[in-house]
Amino acid sequence: MSTPESGPPRTGHSSPYEAFRHAAFRRWLFGSLFVHIGTAGQSVAIGWQIYSRTDDPLALGMVGLVQAAPMLLLTLPAGYLADRFNRRKLLMLSMAGATLTSLALAGLAVGQGPIWLMYLVLLMDSSVLRLGGPARTAMLPLLVPPEVFENSVKWRTSLMQMSGLVGPALGGFVVAWSVPGAYLIAACSSMAMIGLLTTLKLRPQAPSPRGPMLAQLAEGIRFVWHHKLVLGPISLDMFAVLLGGAVYLLPIYARDILGVDETGFGFLRAAPAAGAMCMGLLLAHLPPMRKAGRTLLLSVAGFGAVTIVFGISTSFWLSLAMLFLTGVFDNVSVVIRHTLVQMVTPDEMRGRVSAVNSIFIGSSNELGGFESGLVARLFGPVVSVVSGGIGCIGVVGLWAALFPRLRRFGMLSEARPERGFPLVVQTPVEPVAAATEDDEPAE
Repeated sequence: MSTPESGPPRTGHSSPYEAFRHAAFRRWLFGSLFVHIGTAGQSVAIGWQIYSRTDDPLALGMVGLVQAAPMLLLTLPAGYLADRFNRRKLLMLSMAGATLTSLALAGLAVGQGPIWLMYLVLLMDSSVLRLGGPARTAMLPLLVPPEVFENSVKWRTSLMQMSGLVGPALGGFVVAWSVPGAYLIAACSSMAMIGLLTTLKLRPQAPSPRGPMLAQLAEGIRFVWHHKLVLGPISLDMFAVLLGGAVYLLPIYARDILGVDETGFGFLRAAPAAGAMCMGLLLAHLPPMRKAGRTLLLSVAGFGAVTIVFGISTSFWLSLAMLFLTGVFDNVSVVIRHTLVQMVTPDEMRGRVSAVNSIFIGSSNELGGFESGLVARLFGPVVSVVSGGIGCIGVVGLWAALFPRLRRFGMLSEARPERGFPLVVQTPVEPVAAATEDDEPAE
């Protein structure tokens, strides 16, 4: 039987809502949306509770540290597990673990448990979520056919951005009522995801060859390095995030440069997510991109340009507009990168490649914040932001020269899984029909 990834390209989807025709995608998406909202609300509760009890900014920094450690230690092994074992079951185990940690946090909030125990539970929570992360990402191509995958990614990114706006706001209301209530809502969201996962009927997952874990992980890294349609988008996004870290300096801009209060700072903080959500909804209703590679490069260059304008702006409204546009350009980049990387990667390697991608992007987020803060400490916040934007545009020019195949790449629906070192483009064969509401294939 031929695999879904190897089907011939199609010119596009017949409706901007084509992905929602597939029941598995609908259930997976709305389950993920609930989890993101619950997790965002839980994050608000954690920050509020720890700072209220300690009055120590370093205590908040420790929250980030204990949650970042599993990303560095467990992401690559999680990618191996996602390729080696059933991804749905891994994700269900991850959600079960998250449910238990949320319930534990609720218990600690009620009983005013020790802060060190909260950190331990947060470490466990981040660990179980990280173990399920690559499985979650690698499942998406199994929910829809290749010609609809671009549309599904557009809806996924726009709705996840919406959860980034709704979750903290909802969390703030819930925390004002009850801190343990926020943890209980997070537990309910992960349990709901488990229930939805049990109803999914996925297309078969390609088996990964058996072998030592370290050798399998090394194969995933080699695949990313040798396949330029994967390495190019991942590394470009990494450097864009590393250099364009204006969001980390927002408290300085809000108070010292723009002269706004906490409410103004809240608007500034929400602007990138609002821009990303609006762009995601627009992309979902537009035809598939015909020159995806060039669009990716231009979107990252646009991100750098609006970052420069934000850096030199002293007007609140202009700064707000530029932050909104950073979200717009970033969303275009995310859609293209996620679609291209997933479609070019064979299904039996998607977990490991997703893990490598997470390491690239996750580490650049943390290092980008450090880089922005260090340059701001040495030369001032304006120099930090403007130089980052200029560097971002410079990286685009360099990547356009280093990755000519990426620059020339056309429609995302034409991407096909590539295997071997060096590149071997697979010959298209007849695809397997994807699941719909009335006709879902068995696992």
